[in-house]
Amino acid sequence: MAFATAHTIALNGALGHLIDVQVDVSPGQVGVTMVGRGDAALREGQDRVRMAVLNSGLHWPATKRTTILLSPADLPKVGTHFDLAIAVALLAAVEVVAERDIVGAAFVGELTLAGGLRPAMGVLPMVLAAAERGLRRVYVPEPQVAEAQLVPQMEVFGVRSLAQVVAMLRHEDIPEAPPVAATSGAQLLTWRGDERLDEIDLADLDGLADVKYAVEVAAAGGHPILLTGPKGAGKTTIAERIPTIMPDLTPPEALELTAIHSLAGTLDPATGIIVRPPYSAPHHDASKASIVGGGQGRVRPGEISRAHCGVLFLDEFPLFRTDVIEALRQPLESGEITVARREESVTMPARCLLVLASNPCPCGNYAAKAGEDRCKCLDPVRRAYQSRISGPIVDRIDITRRVVAAGRAQRDPWVATETSAEVRARVAAARDRQARRFVDRSWRLNSQVPSPRLKDTWPLGTQAQRLIDQQCFEGRLSARGAVRVARLAWTVADLASVRLGRDVAPGADQVDLALALRMAAPINLQVAHAEDRAG
Repeated sequence: MAFATAHTIALNGALGHLIDVQVDVSPGQVGVTMVGRGDAALREGQDRVRMAVLNSGLHWPATKRTTILLSPADLPKVGTHFDLAIAVALLAAVEVVAERDIVGAAFVGELTLAGGLRPAMGVLPMVLAAAERGLRRVYVPEPQVAEAQLVPQMEVFGVRSLAQVVAMLRHEDIPEAPPVAATSGAQLLTWRGDERLDEIDLADLDGLADVKYAVEVAAAGGHPILLTGPKGAGKTTIAERIPTIMPDLTPPEALELTAIHSLAGTLDPATGIIVRPPYSAPHHDASKASIVGGGQGRVRPGEISRAHCGVLFLDEFPLFRTDVIEALRQPLESGEITVARREESVTMPARCLLVLASNPCPCGNYAAKAGEDRCKCLDPVRRAYQSRISGPIVDRIDITRRVVAAGRAQRDPWVATETSAEVRARVAAARDRQARRFVDRSWRLNSQVPSPRLKDTWPLGTQAQRLIDQQCFEGRLSARGAVRVARLAWTVADLASVRLGRDVAPGADQVDLALALRMAAPINLQVAHAEDRAG
């Protein structure tokens, strides 16, 4: 009896499972049987593998019974990247290659009928999973070598064909093969509008000092923010500039985000690891699957996961479908999103800075002052529009700001406007303070601190806590809102510490600012800009 085992990786969302591809070649009724809960594309792989082996001039056991088991057999398996591992295990079973040479290696790639390789989606999370499970070698299609090499202490072999893999395993001269075609997810257009975000700056905005401070706090602590105001007030302009005040991703964040984009099939091989916070602004007609993840076949990350560690901007938020709006409850609370189906449940990271924008009414012209109100919407229409943002969603938004376009009287040509670089330096310093405070913890930013740890490890002072308790007693804050105000107070204190050059603990002033940010009340900018008062 001839038997051999090769290894590959199956993905369940962002979670990788080590798969033993076991092949048995023995006497019996001639045929190929594949077991192990593979999908239709995977079951078709036995025909791709057979033709790839034959067209590569290698031995196929045409007179034997071939059984292929993908173990563990109870785990659903999706995709075509199992082809290479199946072919290698079969060739080891018939002793074309030695089984000892495939021990400790993972094989990833789809085979063509001619024996060539095609790239696979999700190579980076696959290689990460292989490394976590003790494998130290991986064979991947040539265009994805750079992606696989992002995983430290992993020996990566880029190959073009099955014949090249066999030659490497047999320590023979590597034959020539046509280059592997690029993935379908590679950027084909030379301009998609993304580059325009590289040319914008916070200094482009006149006035709006309170809104600028609010987005600085949001970026520093990762707090979700809701911008409301009439059309043309500048909500989109502000949201587009939030990534410019966010620092570069840390190495773990960059690896996480790059793995998500690899899993989604949107990682351009020419880009390499993603180091800048992403920005995503899907249209309000987007489906639930496109926002939170899903799709047919393999579950793919949605916009909220692809914006992980960056900014997800949902403009005209009340116009989004109700199921999309309500689906945001989980990521706003836990920083992850779970897509459940009949036979699988996939959890993916979703710690993005959520920025929501809303007009006061469908036409966008409503104003509280009678002389400025040009709205034509009926009261029931306006109320129905505003009620689409449900109470549970509003309760999960840390910061609410009303945006009013700056008039000429608010613009002072002699006052220098801060650039994004200046604000980004403060945001980075505030995040460094959080990183030191939360060292060896599973969270990174103030907005992510669990409520019990906030109370027992980083409690507020008596006077500061009394202010929050009073708002709860008067019914203006829920229990969840009280926790979020305490988190905001810590971020306000971190920024004040950066401005003053000394430690500032959250006190009454910081809680007052946090409450104003939470409740869309006027901000005391003299307290917010602590260095002005100190000077």
